Amino acid sequence: MYYFVSLLIGILVAVMITVNGGLTSVYGVYAATVIIHIIGLILIGGIILVRREKPFAKRLPWYLYIGGVLGVATTASTNFAFGKISVSAILAINLFGQAVAGALVDQFGLFGMRKHPFRAYQIPGILLVIGGIGWMMGGGFVLWPVLAVFGSGVLLVISRSYNSRLADETSMYISTFFNYFCGLLTALPIFFLFATHEPIWLGFVLAPNWWTYLGGAIGVATVWLSNVVVVKIPQLYITLLMFVGQVFTGVLIDALMDGALSTANIIGGTLVATGLALNLLFERRASRRLTAARNAFEE
Repeated sequence: MYYFVSLLIGILVAVMITVNGGLTSVYGVYAATVIIHIIGLILIGGIILVRREKPFAKRLPWYLYIGGVLGVATTASTNFAFGKISVSAILAINLFGQAVAGALVDQFGLFGMRKHPFRAYQIPGILLVIGGIGWMMGGGFVLWPVLAVFGSGVLLVISRSYNSRLADETSMYISTFFNYFCGLLTALPIFFLFATHEPIWLGFVLAPNWWTYLGGAIGVATVWLSNVVVVKIPQLYITLLMFVGQVFTGVLIDALMDGALSTANIIGGTLVATGLALNLLFERRASRRLTAARNAFEE
């Protein structure tokens, strides 16, 4: 079940990026980010009221609430890149950012997470991942969108870590609530400071497609589901399954939007998936050898 949920999260993320991109084209990057957080907050706030949970009843260290603040940057970054590089490239580069940040978190136990030191057997898989990302990018390397999406992947790992810790201290619903509550408090001043030239100031109009407003609701589902699976199955399995869902859904979305199926994206996505699968295989073998050695020592 949890493996399927991880795959579903990846599919939802790919859809969310596309939906949020459509909203951005109507209102602008910063305005769309505010709207996304308002819709998400209304949804999770309603759920909190129905469940009669009290999000403000317990005081916790301030840094546990930073996940929502960082979420604003991740949303704005992918919104900025949408239309400048393909959806599949956005997903692949974001994944690479997550992989780099995740490796550092695992190596040094950052943000209160458990240590998982880097091993030499991970190198071939990482090289395949890099090759796949390069293949998906092709000749369409655009510096600032690429850097923005890479940074969003790094911030996503940090945000997920703190959201998970907050969920441990409260509940998955309260953690999701604060993700959007703190995110909205961050997005609003940024909007008023930097969005003076965005289309929304010319007059508020409804987006032509109603589904472009669903990004906030989809985001609530992804944050909540991530809190569910992160304590149930290994992070490596989650990353692999989310990637499979994200990239190949992104390939399908690109095909629907551009009217053609991208062979480069399929090949690149397969290389990345193969690299991650290879690391997973080596990780499992190393884990089995360690378990066997421990059992032999105890006997």
